[in-house]
Amino acid sequence: MKPLKRAVLAASLTAAAIAINACQGSIAIQEFGKIATERNELAPQRSLRTVDGGLNYYGKFNNPLPATPDYFPIGIWLETILNQDDVRNDSEAGINLYVDLAPSSDLSLLDGLQPYALSSTSAPGDNGAVLADEADMWAGPGEAAWTGNWPGQGPICEPENIPCGYSLQKQLAASAGSSRLIYGNYGKGVTFWETDAQASRFINEYQNVVSADNYWFTDPNICSQGEGGALVGGERPLTESECRLAANYGWTVDRVRSLVSPLRSIPVWSFVELGQPFEASKEAITGAQIRAAVWSSIIHGAIGIVYFNHSFGGNCRSFHLLREPCAAQMRSDVTTLNNQLAELAPVLNSSFLDGALTYTGRVQSAVKIHGESLYIFAGSAQVASQKARFDIPCLANGSGTVVVLNEDRSIEMSNGSFSDTFENGNSVHLYRIDGAATLCAP
Repeated sequence: MKPLKRAVLAASLTAAAIAINACQGSIAIQEFGKIATERNELAPQRSLRTVDGGLNYYGKFNNPLPATPDYFPIGIWLETILNQDDVRNDSEAGINLYVDLAPSSDLSLLDGLQPYALSSTSAPGDNGAVLADEADMWAGPGEAAWTGNWPGQGPICEPENIPCGYSLQKQLAASAGSSRLIYGNYGKGVTFWETDAQASRFINEYQNVVSADNYWFTDPNICSQGEGGALVGGERPLTESECRLAANYGWTVDRVRSLVSPLRSIPVWSFVELGQPFEASKEAITGAQIRAAVWSSIIHGAIGIVYFNHSFGGNCRSFHLLREPCAAQMRSDVTTLNNQLAELAPVLNSSFLDGALTYTGRVQSAVKIHGESLYIFAGSAQVASQKARFDIPCLANGSGTVVVLNEDRSIEMSNGSFSDTFENGNSVHLYRIDGAATLCAP
């Protein structure tokens, strides 16, 4: 960093009088402590990377979602709201966005504040449109005419043997209008079955926020050679330990982000299941698995989360799982996670600091820079327990304390290095190093 630029950054950080202590879940007035380490000018080059789509992305659309740093989309898919109790119930679980409300829903119950709503049929007060879900799978990559039928209603395309997914999404996007935010979610066609050229058309031509849903913990077929086998070049099926892994949700995000053109030009959200989305699912996803899947997605660049709230297997079957007494523990776990995401929203919306961290062990990580602090998000990429070491060369000239968020502990850092244990594939640790921003900023 040039001396003048560094001085300006340092001055602006030092001038801050208060900080939002997001990791503690409250707003606190805090005087920033004196930086105790020296900048390592020999550290490898680092670069700032804004979140996909850039800052204030949503603000360019009509009646937009908030374009402020304190909003991180936490959505729920195809829910129904019939009264204020429904809205209150979902809000108390930390949901701040309805994604494609069921047709019987009453959008007049929403007050223009959270939760916001995206709708597949234009409705007064909604904040954007939703295209056909998983059209890459049931309509396919092609430009035949769409008949207007949905799955189960008769022939989808005309001619019937020619795919029409491109025509379908193009028609729906045109009806939504160019001034609205348009969201599209895709499935195994984009992630596993289609060529990059075919999948790229779905990802780039019809919406301005995109996701794909691969339910790694509960899908009975996803470990097969023709699906999850893509992680090993399609040469074989995945083993259970390779397949039922939170890190794979990050792989799905990577797959979608790799198709976006221009690179990083639109936000990519992540889908995570609740309960048992398949009747043949062996068991429901657990709270620990949900948390790990969400953080894997964020580590890999997802800038929003959508929960699939329908459960078709097991003993707690519902289209409204977060509201069900039989899912009380899952609701509690998801609420805690959602509150953490909301509290950390300014950090999640801040820039990544690429090149700042190296590590040993099979983990996945991302570094964020916010205020005077560095934040490191790290999750295990293997089922077995492991100890990982993290090295931050820009902090190598000193020591300090690494705060582990929401775990009531800290780790001592020596010469820019610290170690931690990841007990299993669902282990996620969130670290904060105060006073490190000026030392590590490019």
